[in-house]
Amino acid sequence: MEIRYINDNDERKAISRIFEESWRHAYKGIIPQDYLDGIQEGRWAPLIDIPGWKTMVCIEDGEYIGTSTFSRSRFEKYPDDGEIISIYLLPAYMHKGYGRRLFEAVVNELRKEGYREIFLWVLEENSAARKFYETCGFVCIGDFTDTVIGGRQLREVRYVHQFKDR
Repeated sequence: MEIRYINDNDERKAISRIFEESWRHAYKGIIPQDYLDGIQEGRWAPLIDIPGWKTMVCIEDGEYIGTSTFSRSRFEKYPDDGEIISIYLLPAYMHKGYGRRLFEAVVNELRKEGYREIFLWVLEENSAARKFYETCGFVCIGDFTDTVIGGRQLREVRYVHQFKDR
C-alpha cells in the first residue's frame, strides 16, 4: 500500500470514482437513493485541484482505493484550524485498516503544518463514520450545520482533535 500526495500524472476520474462509490455505499438510507443513483462519473474530478486544498491518495496494487482532501479551515469561525474536508475509500477496502492509515497520514500532515486543532464535518446520521472518527481520537463538540442533499434536509456535526504537545 502507498499513501502519497497526488501529482499531475494521477487520473482524476479514478480518484473521483472513489467518491462516487463511497457515497453510494456510505450514504445509502441517509441521502435519497435517486440522488445517489444519479451521481455522474467524474463528478468530483474538477474539485480535486482546488487551490489551497491538498489531496492524498491510497493505492493498493496499482489501484486508487482511497483519497482524502484537507486544508486550512474553510470557515471564518475557525480561522486557525486545519480541516479534513473529505476522506473516502472504495467499499471493498473498508474495515481493513486502509482508512485508518490514510486518516493518520492526513492528521500527521496537518500536524506538520502547525495546526494545534483540526476538525471535520460528518453527517449526523452516518454512525459508522462517527464511530471511526471517535476511535481516531476526534470528539463531537456540538457544533452543527444544516444542509440539503438530494432534496433532504440533513445535519452535519463537527468533530475536533486537539494536539496536546504543542
